Amino acid sequence: MPISLLSKLLAPALVLAALAGAPSEAEKIEALIQSVAHLSNAKFVRNGTEYDAAAAANHLRTKLENAGSRVKTADDFIRYCGSTSSVSGKPYEIRYDDGRVITSEAFLRARLAELEKPRSE
Repeated sequence: MPISLLSKLLAPALVLAALAGAPSEAEKIEALIQSVAHLSNAKFVRNGTEYDAAAAANHLRTKLENAGSRVKTADDFIRYCGSTSSVSGKPYEIRYDDGRVITSEAFLRARLAELEKPRSE
């Protein structure tokens, strides 16, 4: 089964597992991709072109697959897959409908901080 199909099938379970306790690095990465996949009122901007949430998440999954063993941690994922175009070197951005623009790196790092925040029991 291709990795992208497997990750799509397991995504809801991985996100729930990540929220339930100390998530693994793979769970963190999937949760980060899911946070992009569920962007509402925003577009993912890559090399000057806006993409919807589903297309952006698919692109990040493809980059993750292509990165192979180079990506071991969620931080690696952000650095190698989620922050800049490997073609142009330009940073990815998230453009909200209200006009705000942030880099995808800032967006993903904020989500990672939420995932890594200790949960009270």
